[in-house]
Amino acid sequence: MTTPLPATQPSRYGSIAIIGALFFIFGFVTWLNGPLITFAQLAFDLDEVNAFLILTAFFLSYFFLAIPSSWILKRTGMKKGLALGLFVMAVGAALFGEFCTQRWYPGALGGLFVIGGGLALLQTASNPYISILGPIESAAQRIAVMGICNKIAGILAPIVIGMLVMQGIGDLSAQVAAADAATKDALLDAFAAKIHAPYLVMAGLLALLAIGVLFSPLPEIDPNTANTSADTGSNARDGGSIFRYPHLWLGALCIFTYVGAEVMAGDAIGAYGKAFGLPLDQTKFFTTFTLIAMLAGYVVGLLAIPRFISQQDYLKWSAVLGVLLVVGAYFTRDYVSVGFVAALGFANAMMWPAIFPLAIKGLGRHTEMGSALLVMGIVGGAIIPRLFAGLKQTHDFQLVFLLLMVPCYLYILYFAVRGHRAATRI
Repeated sequence: MTTPLPATQPSRYGSIAIIGALFFIFGFVTWLNGPLITFAQLAFDLDEVNAFLILTAFFLSYFFLAIPSSWILKRTGMKKGLALGLFVMAVGAALFGEFCTQRWYPGALGGLFVIGGGLALLQTASNPYISILGPIESAAQRIAVMGICNKIAGILAPIVIGMLVMQGIGDLSAQVAAADAATKDALLDAFAAKIHAPYLVMAGLLALLAIGVLFSPLPEIDPNTANTSADTGSNARDGGSIFRYPHLWLGALCIFTYVGAEVMAGDAIGAYGKAFGLPLDQTKFFTTFTLIAMLAGYVVGLLAIPRFISQQDYLKWSAVLGVLLVVGAYFTRDYVSVGFVAALGFANAMMWPAIFPLAIKGLGRHTEMGSALLVMGIVGGAIIPRLFAGLKQTHDFQLVFLLLMVPCYLYILYFAVRGHRAATRI
C-alpha cells in the first residue's frame, strides 16, 4: 500500500482547493491554443501547417523543460516551485501579447514556449502532489476534481478570446482577402493588436497568483515517505535506479499518446471542422464542445472511481470508447462527424487522472523525476497534431485522423490492461 501524505482532513481539503485553482489556470491557458491557431493563421497571414506551430511551440516546452523542472523542485520544494512556475508563465504571457502586436511570429511562438515552460514546472509539481495527497488507489478521484477545474476554465477560454479578440473573424477574413496590400496590413495590424490587452491582464494576474501561492498555507510534502509501497519502498528510498520502474516508462509513452489524442479532439477540432467547409465563426467554438464533453466525463469518473470501478478499469473502457468514437467520426460527415470528435472529450476525461497515479506509484525519492518524465510525454500534443496538419494537405483528413488516433487509444488500452502492472526490477 502507498503511504498517503499525513495531513488532517481540513488541511488536505485546503491544499486540494489551492491546487484546484492552479488547475483552473492550467486549463485556461492551455485551451486557448485551439482558438489561437485560427487567430495566428489570420493575424500572421499563415497557411494551416505553420499556424499549427502554435501547438508545437507550446507543447515542445514540456519535453525540453520537464526534467530541468524536477531539478528546480529538488532545490526549491514544491511550494516555491509552483510560485516560480506561475511567474514564468506571467513573463511568457506578456511576451506573447507584445510580439503578437508587432506581428512577429517567431517572437509570439517564443512567448508560448515560455508559458509552456512555466506550465511544465507547475505540472511536474502539482500532479504528483495531488496524487499522493491521499491513497494512491483513489488518486484518480482527486485528479478528477482537478480536471473539473481545468475543463471549466477550458470551456471559458475559447468563449472569452472569441468575444474579446475574434468577434466577426469570418467577415474580417473576407475583407482581408479582398483588400489591397496596404489595407490588408492595416486590418491585420488592428486585429493582432486586440490580443495584447487580454494577455497583459493575464500576465498581471499570474504574477499576483505567484505571490499568493508563495504565502499560502500549502504544506510541503516529502515523496520519500509519501509515495512508497511495500514492494518498492526500500528500493525507491535508497539507491535504486529510476530505470527499475518499467511501469513509469510505459506510462510516459501512454501520456504521449493520450495528450496527442486529447489535443487532436480539443485544439485540432476547429481545423477538422474547417476541412468540411464549416464557417469560421462556428469552428472557433468547437473546442468548447469537446471540453463540455470532458467535463461530463470528469463528473462521471468522480462519482464512479473507486466506488464502482477501479481507475485502471475505467481507463480501459475509456480507451475502447475512444476507438469507437474515432470510427464513428470517420464514417460520418459535417456536424455529425464533428460531434463524434467532440464526444472524444468524454472518453479522454479520466485518462490523465488514471494514467498519472498508475505510472508514479511507488517511486519514492524518484517521484519528482518520474513526474518530469511523464510531463515530457505531453510533447505528444505537439507531434500528433503536427502530423495531422501536414498529412491532411495531401490525404483525406478523416482517414488521417483515424490512422493517427486509433493507435493512440489502442496503446492506452494496453497500458490499462497490462502496462501499469509491469514488474518493478529490484
